[in-house]
Amino acid sequence: MIQLVMPRGRGLKDWTLRLLALLISAFVIALSPASASAQLKKDAQALRNFAEELDEAAKAPDFVGLAVAVVKKGEVALMRTYGVREAGSSQKVTPDTVFRLASLSKGFASTLAVLEQSEGKLDLKTPVVSLVPEFRLRRPGDAARVTFEDVLAHRTGLPPYAYDNLLEAGTSPKQILSKYGSVKQTCAPGECFTYQNVAFNMIAAQIEKATGKSFATELRDRIFLPLGMTTASTTLQDLSATGNWARPHRRVEDTWMPVPVTDYYYKVPAAGGVNASISDLSKWLIAQMGHRPDVLPRSVLDEAHRRRIATPPETARQRSLKTPVTDTSYGLGWRRYTYAGEQLLTHSGSVEGYIAQIAWLPTQDAGIVILSNTRGSRAAKILPTWLDYQLGLEKTDWFRLTEIAQAAGAPATAGGD
Repeated sequence: MIQLVMPRGRGLKDWTLRLLALLISAFVIALSPASASAQLKKDAQALRNFAEELDEAAKAPDFVGLAVAVVKKGEVALMRTYGVREAGSSQKVTPDTVFRLASLSKGFASTLAVLEQSEGKLDLKTPVVSLVPEFRLRRPGDAARVTFEDVLAHRTGLPPYAYDNLLEAGTSPKQILSKYGSVKQTCAPGECFTYQNVAFNMIAAQIEKATGKSFATELRDRIFLPLGMTTASTTLQDLSATGNWARPHRRVEDTWMPVPVTDYYYKVPAAGGVNASISDLSKWLIAQMGHRPDVLPRSVLDEAHRRRIATPPETARQRSLKTPVTDTSYGLGWRRYTYAGEQLLTHSGSVEGYIAQIAWLPTQDAGIVILSNTRGSRAAKILPTWLDYQLGLEKTDWFRLTEIAQAAGAPATAGGD
């Protein structure tokens, strides 16, 4: 038995305070398991509520095929697939159905480049023209200043999406790089953010020079295979060879129609050439969230995610969408938002007939990935809907569920369940 001996005199006050502190500590310890359990139940209910709302939204005529996964603390907490691979068919979308990732490819390329840099194989401060001599800017001195880090952060000074139209018209990326010499620059290199596709792909040349392998092979060997991303690839041929891939669709009047897959952005694979399923994209998200340090060390992730330049146009765009975003910037292949006071790392991708999105909240160790084979407007509302539930925000009807309910009796405009 332990006896508490009460002191006399001046020691009484100190003894009383110590006893009070001890009792408070014991009370907090006793409450902690209950508090943690209550939070877990709250989080689980929020995820169930999100899943129920997503199930309703997937009935909208915005979708033919859709796949969504939520990751928490390194594990897939929710995975949903809806609809079919091709309108009018009965082939359902599964967790292994392959979609195009479009500009989510940029996160793969930038992470790979930073990984190679961490091993001393390349230096992102290297001037681009030393390896890509065909690259031009209107002011030759500016072209000599552009580094590969500038490329990954979209700080080249070119106007946004410079000559993507020529790429889509069949002009080779190498020819386009030379044509930049006649383009009026938006700013000097390093001074503003202007999103690029053809210019971004120059990072592939540095990776190939550093490793002696093709960009596709190095990406496969260093990222896809170690992470177990068995459906991931970088070519149109690889996409169609899977046998389980989602066809792209375009809306014709009120109906989604399958369209041929275009190959333009496969010619700039670092910017827009990656294909993957929702199962494999979940593995990529888990790695980006820091749960695969054996493949992607924390120091590599921090360097890729680190803020490089402010993106005022994106802040203005988010304001117009009425999201609670107060600040935006860009790292290397990754966007950074301050969303309702929380840091959000994200990137979206869109190419004809496909939409893709990846996002996570580092402080909450929670994230989401989204793949669609249409470009309906509700696909872009999945992320803010999930964030409402994950962050406990006041609920916004991003999906406009009332409109879906009103249209429930109307004929379906796309194949699917």
